[in-house]
Amino acid sequence: MELRHIDLDRLCVSKANMRHGAKAPDVTDLIPSVRARGVLTPLLVRENGKKDRYEIVAGRRRYFASRAVKKESGTVPPLPCAVMEPGDDAAALEASFIENAARLDPDPMTQFETFSKLVREGRSVEDIAALFGLEERCVRKRLALGGLLPGVRNLFREEELDVRSVQLLTMASQRKQREWLKLHHDPEAAAPTGNALKRWLLGGEDIETSAALFPLDAYKGRIVSDLFGERCYFADPEAFWTLQIEAIAEKRQAYLDAGWTDAVVLERGHPFCSWEYEPADKAEGGKVYITILANGEVDCREGWLTQQEARKRRRKENGASPARQAEISQTMQAYLALHRHAVARYALLSAPDLALRLIAAHLLSGSALWRVDPEPQRCRSEAMADSLAAAPAQAAFAAERAALRAMLDLPESDEALTGALYHRFGEGVLRVLALSGEEVSRVLTFLMAETLEAGSLASEAAGLLQEIDPATVPAPDEAFFDLLRGRALVNAVLRDLAGAETAQANAAEPIRVQKAIMKNCLNGKRRKQAKDWRPRYFAFPFESYTPDGGGQLEASSKAALEAVKPF
Repeated sequence: MELRHIDLDRLCVSKANMRHGAKAPDVTDLIPSVRARGVLTPLLVRENGKKDRYEIVAGRRRYFASRAVKKESGTVPPLPCAVMEPGDDAAALEASFIENAARLDPDPMTQFETFSKLVREGRSVEDIAALFGLEERCVRKRLALGGLLPGVRNLFREEELDVRSVQLLTMASQRKQREWLKLHHDPEAAAPTGNALKRWLLGGEDIETSAALFPLDAYKGRIVSDLFGERCYFADPEAFWTLQIEAIAEKRQAYLDAGWTDAVVLERGHPFCSWEYEPADKAEGGKVYITILANGEVDCREGWLTQQEARKRRRKENGASPARQAEISQTMQAYLALHRHAVARYALLSAPDLALRLIAAHLLSGSALWRVDPEPQRCRSEAMADSLAAAPAQAAFAAERAALRAMLDLPESDEALTGALYHRFGEGVLRVLALSGEEVSRVLTFLMAETLEAGSLASEAAGLLQEIDPATVPAPDEAFFDLLRGRALVNAVLRDLAGAETAQANAAEPIRVQKAIMKNCLNGKRRKQAKDWRPRYFAFPFESYTPDGGGQLEASSKAALEAVKPF
């Protein structure tokens, strides 16, 4: 064969290539290498009967990666090609098969050995990742195998040890690894693997450092990390629990000092079953229930009474009128609260003076979120989560978070800005001191918006005291229609959207038919399009469609309206 460098435009994929008829391959793993160094391994080609034209027998992915690089940069060097003798289809098919069969990723240990040699030759992790088209995290993961004893690495190479066990052994000291190897080579002993190995390494309990309520510097034992270096564990569970129980006692006392009737610490591992309790705020005698999970995590449920206690409280409320059934379900209220919250908090970004006032209110009176935590935006279904993720206000808010992370020189992340420098107070002070007054105001405004509690009086007030951008109000989606229930309510919403005549004519039709009419109105199918229509549920203050009202969400909105009247 003859080696030539051939322009990309003079190449095409041969029918003899075993993947000729397949769709264009995913070459994202090759593009970084081709972009940085070009194609290093020659393609196998042959003449295709046209002058100066060649077809690719093997090397289809390198060809498509080169096309992608040319598309983004406008040019690509000629590709190295080994030109076959013409007319031998069998040889071409064999070459194509060998090329594809050989394209198997090397095992992790081989990758470790290769990467280690490159590091010794002066290559950085970034250089290695770019060369092989891998993520830097993957390279570091392989290099972490260097902490294993040769005996452990040999067991893995000989497939006597699975990947999960190797990852766990990277957390072990060399002394602990030697203990494990001794067990492995003892015919009368059973060396632990998998989850049993994790328990053996961590003293029976795998407690992550993120579960600690106490400062980590108070813990004097050893902390170990996994292969990725992203999760750290307490190697001494007994020392952890001693400090954690003390911190829980302090948290309980803080709740009592804040005026709660009681703060009940449940037994370790005992779950909080919400169906056995009823919500009750502090003024109604509500209690705090503190649950302790087996993995060390602590969860505080504020404002609950047992059902028996709640019944006793209601019996004391002489003359109290029975609660009306809201026109919308609790799930619909949660859906609307999340969307209204997304709209209100994005609008708050343009009102720093209001944000500072809300911060002051939180500092004076506190709230369920001011520990300080970001609003978790918990969704009750995947459909609700997808709906919220697609909301315009949600996307715009995420863009502002990314901009502030860059301004504060923080790593790119989708995680909350609140607590981004947790346990790094000194560093946080230095970064904030370096900001201008305008930048500090911008950061404070965002943090207030990020910690604004969904469905709360504060969230509703934020929506009432400023002009809402109509572009941020979400259009009704499938999640909205799925949660829209009840014939009277559906017909009332249809009346609002399509008019009284259409609603009256279809009042007897099934709910699904009335919903279909609404969707047709929004999509312009067989009806005049009303694409800019939004349910009145997104108005500030909250507006309901029937006398039954919108439940707690409407109550919060009305309370906010009364509170902001002086403004």
